[in-house]
Amino acid sequence: MSTFGSLFKVMTFGESHCAGVGCIVEGVPPRMQITEEDIQVQLDRRRPGQAGAGAISTGRNEADAVSILSGTEKGFTLGTPIGLFVRNKDMRPHDYGEMSQIPRPSHADFTYQMKYGFRAASGGGRASARETIGRVAAGAIAEKWLKERYNTELVSWVSSVGDIVLPESEVNLDTISRDEVDQHMVRCPHIPTADKMADCIKAARADEDSVGGTCAIVIRNCPIGLGEPCFDKLEAKLAHAMMSIPATKGFEIGSGFSGTRMRGSAHNDMFDIKDGKMVTITNHSGGVQGGISNGMNIVLRIAFKPPATIGKAQPTADFTGNNCTLEAKGRHDPCVVMRAIPIIETMCALVIADMSLIQEARKAAAPPLPQEVSGFFCDPTMDGTISYNGVKMGWNAGDAEGKKKELESRKKALEEQLKEVQGMLENTN
Repeated sequence: MSTFGSLFKVMTFGESHCAGVGCIVEGVPPRMQITEEDIQVQLDRRRPGQAGAGAISTGRNEADAVSILSGTEKGFTLGTPIGLFVRNKDMRPHDYGEMSQIPRPSHADFTYQMKYGFRAASGGGRASARETIGRVAAGAIAEKWLKERYNTELVSWVSSVGDIVLPESEVNLDTISRDEVDQHMVRCPHIPTADKMADCIKAARADEDSVGGTCAIVIRNCPIGLGEPCFDKLEAKLAHAMMSIPATKGFEIGSGFSGTRMRGSAHNDMFDIKDGKMVTITNHSGGVQGGISNGMNIVLRIAFKPPATIGKAQPTADFTGNNCTLEAKGRHDPCVVMRAIPIIETMCALVIADMSLIQEARKAAAPPLPQEVSGFFCDPTMDGTISYNGVKMGWNAGDAEGKKKELESRKKALEEQLKEVQGMLENTN
């Protein structure tokens, strides 16, 4: 399917070498200010031919200038479908003449041909990363809405290339910014490690080969309560989004696979109260518990395989079954992780925006609980604020005197309610 999302929904269209690519975005709330410049920022980070990155990426050079076709008036969203379009300009379909009869190893040529009995033989068609332009454009709108609504921030970076790994100690999840990430063409925020990654990519390219890597992302200030039990858990939706990105081969959240080597006593995230809200002291859960966001940073890692299209000669077979040697032509990335960064950010934004609209609809429709229903902690606002019978506690962690006074006040109020109920019972007798 080319459609993603339930309420905040995007449908992408276009192939690598057709007239252009784009998307239709539905569910964007009305009256939000949006311009082509707002969307272009992330498209510029994704586009091929970026200044300074030619030595480690594709030689294709596209401006990827977006046009808003519908859904806005005087720079504000109407609440109706938004049409976005980017025209393809630097196409070279003749580079794929030989490959039209030879399926590229580990590419989608063979499977698309078998599935449809026909395919876009030049550029990879819908399997090309060119398709992600529509996702990025739609996700840029989602990012803007999330920032304005919840102050949500999404920052992704390259965490490894080949066997070059960024030490986790070099990343502060609470402060890392896109400016830090973009200061190096590899988009690794630690310059010494980024330089080594760049050398690794250049070496692969010099050998007419490619190399894989991993990216990480932190989502800060995500609303609490996002995720739908049981099949639409938040991590399941995020995994769906990440694994739909071309060339992805793995997904982790929080401690990920490393958590399997820990004991529960070490892995459990203990609770505390901070500024009137429940928080966890550690974050092995990665911001999601029981499939629902808990208000902590959401931390993901995504693995990307080495790009399949390489110039190195490879023995393979053509569609007729004859043995042959393929030396792929065309302009291709020797490593995709650098350009995947805005795709990861915007795909995550689409998930968080969609799940936020679902949760906001639930909150708006939920009637308040009567106080007598629950004598324990409850959250009538459904935003993570600690309260007792609908009244905010307001104490800080470690404030024993404040807790005592608050509980005594609650006890007195309950005793008065009990007396009132007893009087009503006596009157009925």
